[in-house]
Amino acid sequence: MPALTIVFDLDGTLVDTAPDLIDTLNVILTRHGVAAVAFEEARTMIGAGVKPLLQRGLAAKGVALPPEKIDRLFAEYLEVYAAHIADRSRPFPGAERALDVLAAQGCTLAVCTNKLEWLSVKLLKELRLATRFAAICGQDTFTMRKPDPDMLRLTIARAGGDTGHAVMVGDSMTDVATARAATIPVVAVDFGYTDTPPAELGADRLISHFDALPDAVMALAPPRP
Repeated sequence: MPALTIVFDLDGTLVDTAPDLIDTLNVILTRHGVAAVAFEEARTMIGAGVKPLLQRGLAAKGVALPPEKIDRLFAEYLEVYAAHIADRSRPFPGAERALDVLAAQGCTLAVCTNKLEWLSVKLLKELRLATRFAAICGQDTFTMRKPDPDMLRLTIARAGGDTGHAVMVGDSMTDVATARAATIPVVAVDFGYTDTPPAELGADRLISHFDALPDAVMALAPPRP
């Protein structure tokens, strides 16, 4: 029987990246004469990638820019963010311990995120987490991104797993929709960045701390013969 593959979203699920993402957003906005966005407001804008974050931040201040200008801001954002990617970003409490427990139970671990792959790898390396994952896949790894279920399926395949023996872990409607479309059970965390109340995401299990993850995952895993 293949090993159970646990696929994690990154921002707002494994790692609390909001401080560095929002700091960078506000550096770029103020550089271009736009007022900074309050932290709690900006926190719910995270999850779809950098360009949507920029667009949401601008929209919150009543600013709309043409695509070519957004592209220039995007390039600036990446330069600043890459240099400060782990200044304040940290794994959520209990995350590393939960990864250890799952690995000890024979699970294969992977990351499926709408963050760019090279930024995802850089972040996880700086936090000394990268070697725990058999695959780290971002929005540019394949030709699609979440909520396209093929991104999740291809991440599982890259990790050497099987979609019939996998569980998704995420924090947003995008993660739940991706898992549902791939017919893979999903655990949601309630401490992420979603603007939808976590209890309304429709996940199979909802957890408030990573200490609860191993039991939640095993409850959703297919029975062993």
